[in-house]
Amino acid sequence: MGKHTIRHLISLDDLCDSDVRGIVERGAVLARRAESGLGVGSAALSGAVVGVYFRKTSTRTRTAFSAGTLRLGAGLVAYGPEDLQLNTGETTEDTGRVMSRMLDVLVARTAGDPLEMRAWAAQNRMAVINAMSADEHPTQALTDLTTLAMRFGAVDGLSVLYVGEGNNSAAALALGLSRYRGVRLELRTPPGYGLAEAVLERARKRAAENGSTVSERHDLGELPEDFDVAYTTRWKTTGTSKSDPHWREVFAPFQVSARLMEHSPKALFMHDLPAHRGEEVTAEVLDGSASIAFQQAENKLYSAMAVLEWCRDAC
Repeated sequence: MGKHTIRHLISLDDLCDSDVRGIVERGAVLARRAESGLGVGSAALSGAVVGVYFRKTSTRTRTAFSAGTLRLGAGLVAYGPEDLQLNTGETTEDTGRVMSRMLDVLVARTAGDPLEMRAWAAQNRMAVINAMSADEHPTQALTDLTTLAMRFGAVDGLSVLYVGEGNNSAAALALGLSRYRGVRLELRTPPGYGLAEAVLERARKRAAENGSTVSERHDLGELPEDFDVAYTTRWKTTGTSKSDPHWREVFAPFQVSARLMEHSPKALFMHDLPAHRGEEVTAEVLDGSASIAFQQAENKLYSAMAVLEWCRDAC
């Protein structure tokens, strides 16, 4: 493949604003090509080998990176949760050292501590992509930004209302939207289930630098009436559980319903899927004309391809 720059995507904090925008713009270009009936395949990763290791369940992200790898001309090695010698006691560091001698890119979902992925990334031969850790889902945010760019023409200046748990998707969304100018992100999260304070602080600081705002409340009072997008995620985040046996009672008011959408009748609805109709969103909203959740899911493919290209950018 010639010389390549190896770049890792463990957290959106690792990327500069131009990197975030570049990946999103490339993903939008690929999405528009697909929408126009043009092919999105290329030989950009010809000769490379991509490993896809998912310790937790996945439909969209795993399929997107697997299909994206093949569409970009690379070989694919898929690992299940029980396949690696990590399960027999091999150290994280040793696993990374071995895999970096055989793979060009490793896409991993651990739903655990991101330090594990950073250990794998402690070399300059294999790019490492975080396909979801406990605290952040960066590739989901890049998909979300790609979808916003597709539907609105630009991300700058948008107003987004997020309703639900301050989970890893919400964290990534806050860190991603804060890279754009004039954006307003308002998070409404259940009491005790908000965004981690450190993440919220980082997002607010970055947003302020771009003339944007990130705010959070733990109720649904005084909802804005001019938001462009309402966004939610399922209440039971992949790989997690809740200690409070009555957590559903706390979450119940934080459902995206037709009544909530009436606060901004022209707003679109987004969901990272999988969805549980009747819990975090009503069927009327998810399957309604304002919903772009399934286009958002399709954009996972184009965003994944953009990320893979960026991680293996030719010199």
